[in-house]
Amino acid sequence: MAVLTFPDISADLKSAMPDLRGRLLANESLAPLTWFRVGGPAQILFTPADEDDLAYFLMRLPQDIPVYTVGVGSNLIVRDGGVPGVVIRLSPRGFGEVKAEGDTVRAGTAALDKRVAEAAAAANIGGLEFYFGIPGSIGGALRMNAGANGGETKDVLVEARGVTRTGERVTFSNAEMKFVYRNSGVDASVIFTSALYRGKIADPEIIRARMAEVQNHRETAQPIREKTGGSTFKNPPGHSAWKLVDAAGMRGFRVGGAQVSEMHCNFLINTGDATGHDIETLGETVRARVKENSGIDLHWEIKRIGVPL
Repeated sequence: MAVLTFPDISADLKSAMPDLRGRLLANESLAPLTWFRVGGPAQILFTPADEDDLAYFLMRLPQDIPVYTVGVGSNLIVRDGGVPGVVIRLSPRGFGEVKAEGDTVRAGTAALDKRVAEAAAAANIGGLEFYFGIPGSIGGALRMNAGANGGETKDVLVEARGVTRTGERVTFSNAEMKFVYRNSGVDASVIFTSALYRGKIADPEIIRARMAEVQNHRETAQPIREKTGGSTFKNPPGHSAWKLVDAAGMRGFRVGGAQVSEMHCNFLINTGDATGHDIETLGETVRARVKENSGIDLHWEIKRIGVPL
């Protein structure tokens, strides 16, 4: 497949931001940063050193340049033509700290959901066990009200900090996050930087047993050893997405190197040589078949960014 490159604007950006401390790269491949291992390059990939560096960068970045944020790439399709503009990736070094105190846990948004659950458990804080089964980072969890195994982000979040597109620092209470099923109402241009959670002090054995249940469910019911993007579609009200996909006869269905998982029909997998186009086309084919079979519209849970090749 031909590789698209974008005009290199890195020198112009660096000259306009002499005090920038983070790493700024031009035409950097995004495929290694996603669990699907597909997709083209970012015109600019910026990894800020910390929140101050992020705010400085956004304040000085021309407003006509689009900005996208990626975490660990667990719920993401990058299209094969790449992503014009700037892709910001928060690193664990600058945004990965996790600290438990009393019945609260504060976490940087580059921290893995699983690590936050572990930190809570180590401090005998219950209520965050569901995060142990979510293969993403806290930034994505805030953006999509991530949940699993009976728990959701909205149940435990106290507040979230972030930076706006113009470099302003902001804080949102739980109510101001405007959480709904698998989404939040905060403007998409806000980049979350940290979150404060509150659980309940509980018996550590009960917490650990619950986490073991969550892990066992993942290992026995989900294709976690595959190159996958996690849950593909949101569950429609009153329905399970995987059951609708299965009823439409799509279990194991393939498009190029992409396949509907035999283990769990709401997971798409890269069997080895899939492109971003293969995976997205497979998802759209599944949506069409489900609509034809049941009359129900499935909506993507996986985030898709970039342009086709």
